[in-house]
Amino acid sequence: MPRVALVTGSSGGIGAAIRKRLEGDGLDVLGVDLKADAETIVSADLATPEGNRSAVDAALERFGRLDVIVAAAGFQHIASVAEFPEDRWDALLSVMLSSPFLLSKYAWPALTESPEARIIVIASAHGLVASPFKAGYVAAKHGAVGLVKVLGLEGAEHEIMATAVCPGFVRTPLVEGQLEDQAKAHKTSPERVLEDVVLAPHAIKRLIEPEEVADVVSFLVGPGGRTFTGAAVTMDMGWTAR
Repeated sequence: MPRVALVTGSSGGIGAAIRKRLEGDGLDVLGVDLKADAETIVSADLATPEGNRSAVDAALERFGRLDVIVAAAGFQHIASVAEFPEDRWDALLSVMLSSPFLLSKYAWPALTESPEARIIVIASAHGLVASPFKAGYVAAKHGAVGLVKVLGLEGAEHEIMATAVCPGFVRTPLVEGQLEDQAKAHKTSPERVLEDVVLAPHAIKRLIEPEEVADVVSFLVGPGGRTFTGAAVTMDMGWTAR
C-alpha cells in the first residue's frame, strides 16, 4: 500500500514541486492550499486550528492513513520593525509556525502507526540567519527550526523523523513578488535588487529551483532520510558558510 503524504502550499512554488515529486515517487499525495485548484488539492485556511485539523482529517478520510507531512505553505511581508503591521506578524506566525505544529499534533496518532513517518517543514535559510525588514518571516522560520528539534525528540520512540529544510532564495512567485518591496526598502531599483540584495548572501549567485528543494524532500521522505531527525538540512548556496 502506498504511503500517504500531506503537502501544504501545494498550488504553486515549492509546495507544488514537492507534491508532483512525491506523486512521481509513488506516494498518494493530498495537497492543501487556501484555494483548491485541482482534484488532488483541498482548500483549508492554515492560519486557523480548524483549517489544519480539516486538512489532516481530509487525508485520513481519503486514504485511511497518513505517513508524511510536508509543511510548505508560506508568504512574505517586507517592512521595518517600526512599521510592521501587527496583523501581518500574526498571520506569518500562524501559517509558518503554528500550522506545522498543529498539523503534527492532529496527525500524531496516525504518524505513530506508520513504519516510515516523516514531518518535514520548509524553513528557509532565514531559520538560521536574519535579514532586515523581515521580522515576521525570520521569527517564524527560526521557530520552525526549533519546533522540528522538539518533534524529533518526542517522535524518537515512534521513529517519527522530523526535519527542517532550509533553502536559500528559491525561484518562486513569493521571491519574485517581493522584489519591488525589497527595492523600496533598500532604496534601489527592482532591476538591481535581485543581484545586490536577494542574491548577495549566496556564495553561488543563482536562485535555487523549486525542483531542487523537491529533490531534497524526496530524499528525506525515502530510505535515505532514516537518519535525519531533529535537524536543519541546509541547502543555501553557501549563505550560512560565511
